[in-house]
Amino acid sequence: VYIDLGTANTLVATRQHGIVANEPSVIAYREMGAGRKMLVAVGQEAKAKMGRTPENLVTTLPMREGVIADMDATEALLRHFLDKTKLKHLFFLKPRVVISLPHGVTDVEKNAVRYAGLAAGAREVSLIEEPVAAAIGAGLPIHEPVGNLVIDIGGGTTEVAVIALFGIVHCETVRVGGHALDQAAADDQQVAAGS
Repeated sequence: VYIDLGTANTLVATRQHGIVANEPSVIAYREMGAGRKMLVAVGQEAKAKMGRTPENLVTTLPMREGVIADMDATEALLRHFLDKTKLKHLFFLKPRVVISLPHGVTDVEKNAVRYAGLAAGAREVSLIEEPVAAAIGAGLPIHEPVGNLVIDIGGGTTEVAVIALFGIVHCETVRVGGHALDQAAADDQQVAAGS
């Protein structure tokens, strides 16, 4: 099972079935007091509740700038997608999961993702850098001694990488992505409308 655990959307795919889920990376929970939380909604359903919730119902984005911001919320998000897509019925054992992360994340951030995947029900969690996953998905010949340029603009990060011989030759990552671009465009439209 492949999971692109993105800041804006989470994409889940299997070799046999292709893309089986593509929903917003959002969860909604009810605060029960004493630090207890009850999961209410995940994905599209949770996004629909954003900005329309009563005081004790909270919507949150578990990922920020391509890394985990809330471990419990990320685990709940992963568990939801593994359960919802009926992946457990496709495997006799817990699935092996590959999760993509931005290039250059720290070992602590990698371990947090690995832990969240195992806690959500994966048998084994492998990590792959997002530019390499994007190049494989695009069918680029990354095994050849020729540079392949990949630009991956996510919700929280943008990565520009040159890939050759199955590895990243050079990569630049900025923790600015689609959310910031959307906000800049909206701000620009407001300024233009006001003048």
